Amino acid sequence: MKEATEHWRVFIAIELPSVVRKSLSDHINRLRKALPDVHASWSREENLHLTLKFLGNTPVTKIEALSQVPYNAAVRFSPFDLIVGRCGAFPPRGQPRVLWIGIDDPSGKLAELHRSLEDECTKAGFAREERPFHPHLTIARLRKPQGSRQIARLHEEMGFTNQRVSVSEMVLFRSELLSEGSRHTAISRHRFG
Repeated sequence: MKEATEHWRVFIAIELPSVVRKSLSDHINRLRKALPDVHASWSREENLHLTLKFLGNTPVTKIEALSQVPYNAAVRFSPFDLIVGRCGAFPPRGQPRVLWIGIDDPSGKLAELHRSLEDECTKAGFAREERPFHPHLTIARLRKPQGSRQIARLHEEMGFTNQRVSVSEMVLFRSELLSEGSRHTAISRHRFG
């Protein structure tokens, strides 16, 4: 009988500084306190990151080679700044299902990095993402329609004070789905330049 290959759920992301994650967590806590009856899965402070590419279930035997993918993209870039700011919900019309905080890319380097990463992932045999890249931080997934419009409106009204983030690396993460929520573990870090 053939033994099943172990798989890890993996993604490539930009890690945020702890001070920014703390501000995001404070924003989340204000929303939760204001509307405690809304059914949502809220992002935990330690898991707040900017996903660049979700690769899904990947055989563990391919993880080491996969680490080369973000490295190949990262070496072409120098550090750049992003702005964490705008508040919104997906979908923009109809029943909100996701609350997000936007990422502005004044230099255009994030968009270039994303394209480079997609190219490297394609070379490594991973499917190219069909949807356009809209950089954002997911802060909540709304599980039931009751109160979802109200909390989305409050989220947008509260706003989030713009914070500048200097980006100098990408991280390949493993995501484990546990009963208390997901746990993200860094597999490899890839500095720019």
